[in-house]
Amino acid sequence: MTFLKPALFAASCLLVGCSAPVDLYSVKPLDAPEPVSIAFSSLEVRDVSLPAYAAADEITVEGVGGVLLAESGARWADTPERAVALELTRHLVQMSGERVASEPWPFEDYPEAALEVRFESLVARANGTFHASGQYFVSSDNEENDDFGLFNLTVPYDLEGGPAAIAAARGQLVLDLAVLIAREGLR
Repeated sequence: MTFLKPALFAASCLLVGCSAPVDLYSVKPLDAPEPVSIAFSSLEVRDVSLPAYAAADEITVEGVGGVLLAESGARWADTPERAVALELTRHLVQMSGERVASEPWPFEDYPEAALEVRFESLVARANGTFHASGQYFVSSDNEENDDFGLFNLTVPYDLEGGPAAIAAARGQLVLDLAVLIAREGLR
């Protein structure tokens, strides 16, 4: 009978969801720095493509030797791909004053252009920097306004600040990316 107690406890934990506590971290909304004129009166921000480690719910940090490690007990409050797309959308609306929405397009008429962002890297590095690199693509009804570009951005974060500092750094990095895309890809 003694062996049944641990087995029953394990089974009950599976049923009721016993697990280590998990803290959820969101990115605080930041205000865009200054107005930027863009070439489109309406823009759809399509789904953002992230590497598997950056798209996971766990907050990932680079460890010694470049190995990527999940922060114990720390998860993103929203799915990263959705959250990054919404952050980009917010910043582009604030900067341009134009009608910008993330996919799926919620309006009756079609947008003049669409933005797609593909990250090849989005990681909190062991040296106290948050890094992102990748490409963006702008497609429109008028091929003359189509554009693309590369990005390679880094912002500092406090290594002692843990997941909250990483979330703040990601927020700043996405704002910097929105500014770069607005100035270089949506002009």
